[in-house]
Amino acid sequence: MALLALASTVASGLRALLVLRASTWACLLCFTTYTERVGICRMFAGVQGPKVDQCEEAFTAAFQGLSDMEINYEERSHLHDSFTQMTLSLQEEAAARGSFEVAFPAAAEKMKSAILQLKKVQPCIPPCGIQEVTRRFRCLGCYSTVCDLPLDCPVQDVTVSRGDQALFSCVVGFPLPEEEITYSWRFAGGLRTRDASYFRDMPRARGYLARIRPVQPTHRGTFCCVILHDQRPLARLYFFLNVTGAPPRGETELQVAFREVLRWAPRDAEMIEPWRPSLGELLARPEALTPGNLALLAAVVALASASGTVLVWMFLRWYLSGD
Repeated sequence: MALLALASTVASGLRALLVLRASTWACLLCFTTYTERVGICRMFAGVQGPKVDQCEEAFTAAFQGLSDMEINYEERSHLHDSFTQMTLSLQEEAAARGSFEVAFPAAAEKMKSAILQLKKVQPCIPPCGIQEVTRRFRCLGCYSTVCDLPLDCPVQDVTVSRGDQALFSCVVGFPLPEEEITYSWRFAGGLRTRDASYFRDMPRARGYLARIRPVQPTHRGTFCCVILHDQRPLARLYFFLNVTGAPPRGETELQVAFREVLRWAPRDAEMIEPWRPSLGELLARPEALTPGNLALLAAVVALASASGTVLVWMFLRWYLSGD
């Protein structure tokens, strides 16, 4: 049993040593080429010979402090520039007949300082979403990744009384890209679900805010907001709307009155016409003799008098011309 335990311990130690050895080279392998590394050792130790192997081992030992690291993805190009500058500096020292035993540890210390000055990796903000601002570059494997969080957010329950207003805010806790952000809304009637097959599009809904008023029982169900960046979904938020109670009394009375107005249609017999009194009505009703009506009556009398005068004058002229 002791031998088995010892063998297991030795195996674990070897695996840890292999992982450590791989991780110490991780960033160096990502940002320098094999040709560059071998070329530097050949400049320090000659084209061939055992000293070249010693140089490569010294290169590995010097960078043991650079374990597997996660680097802010936006800083990847800056780190690449730092390694390029390091390679050029080592080539200059080799050309000046410097010692790799001294040059490699000094270069590793400079790279540690350069990495510490890079912008830090943004932390993941649960519970959901593809958070591009948290993208990081991993030296062990030379690849980038984002937080391992689901695209679908948990369902939020919203309870609103019938006739009131429901407001949904499609907002997440992590920063979004500044450009090309769009929002789309969908609805699954009567269900509390995240199953995409139950949802239908709401083409008139735009923006990160959605409002329903007045809320009716037919609005009960799950509303889904999809946040997209350049047509790629970043997060899906869900709001289950539960409608309870009756509408407020004042609003109910107003709705009833409004429906009565919509149903009412005026008939021709009920049309109101302006009152046009006759001459007899004007004389029979003193209250009708307004200043306007008096002026109209005087004009009628004057016209009648003038017409009578003209007729009498024409008759007399005709009669006298016959004599």
